[in-house]
Amino acid sequence: MELSQITESLQRDAVWVVFMNVLLQQIGLPVPAVPTLLLAGSLAAGPGELAGVLAAAVLASVAADWVWYLAGRAFGYRVLSGLCRLSINPGSCVSQTEARFVRWGPGSLIVAKFIPGFSTVAPPIAGSLRMALPGFLAAAAAGAALWAGLALGAGWILRAQVQIAIGHLERNAGSAATALVSLLVVWLGWKLWQKYRFRKQAQIAHIAPAELLAAMRTPRAPLLLDLRGPAMVAQTGPIPGATHAELDKLSDAVGAWPKDRPIVTLCACPEDAGAVQAARQLLQAGYLSVRPLKGGYEAWLASTSPEHDAVPDAADGSADRQRTGA
Repeated sequence: MELSQITESLQRDAVWVVFMNVLLQQIGLPVPAVPTLLLAGSLAAGPGELAGVLAAAVLASVAADWVWYLAGRAFGYRVLSGLCRLSINPGSCVSQTEARFVRWGPGSLIVAKFIPGFSTVAPPIAGSLRMALPGFLAAAAAGAALWAGLALGAGWILRAQVQIAIGHLERNAGSAATALVSLLVVWLGWKLWQKYRFRKQAQIAHIAPAELLAAMRTPRAPLLLDLRGPAMVAQTGPIPGATHAELDKLSDAVGAWPKDRPIVTLCACPEDAGAVQAARQLLQAGYLSVRPLKGGYEAWLASTSPEHDAVPDAADGSADRQRTGA
């Protein structure tokens, strides 16, 4: 659709155009909403019409967030894992974002719209953590009003400049399209390079579940570092003998651990992303033997279910030795 057609649609029915645009963007489709909001703000006839468009944007955003909230409440960490798998960069693990949400509290929903990636995962995280629905809706509405209000307000204040820019783009549509495609190519190249860099970093020695189980029965059992997000831990329970940690606060969890003790990191991320990053950080900090568990939490479950009675005893023994400094 050309800019002139978008402008005509906004002049004719701005409320519905903004509502559908914001709804689709917040649901997760790659549809930019901020340019539409800027344009709608510049075309508003007055404060009354601007308020109507703002209400439509807030309603659409809250409706989309509510859908994600309900999905998180119904399916828990599986929604977060699915979102993580959709990421072009598996190193940006959802569990890290989840930890930030827990640390910042409900107020994080107010600024979520301004943080790429966080806006998508914050509502299902709130649902999976059983955040009270009235509080969630209030925070989501406040965040949407701030986000959409700033864009609409900027369009209203700079309406003359916005219209000049639109006219310039219309006259130079070919150059504008080329510039846009170039930006998309650069962005995609950057993301693919991040993915390549992570794959290189992931080339680190892993430990298989069977090998870990055997090692946990020895006198020098490895220390187990659980990097799953709080929602998953709350839903599935802690791993016996493991120490739960956030990737951003590794030193707090392992500060008292001897650096010559073997450590195994575990997460519930695609490609063991969080466990790999934690292992890299610990190795760089001077720990001599750190290996991610191959297959993560799902592999742990599959390998321990037939030996449920035996493994917790070994793991608890490891935890006791850790507390006594053995």
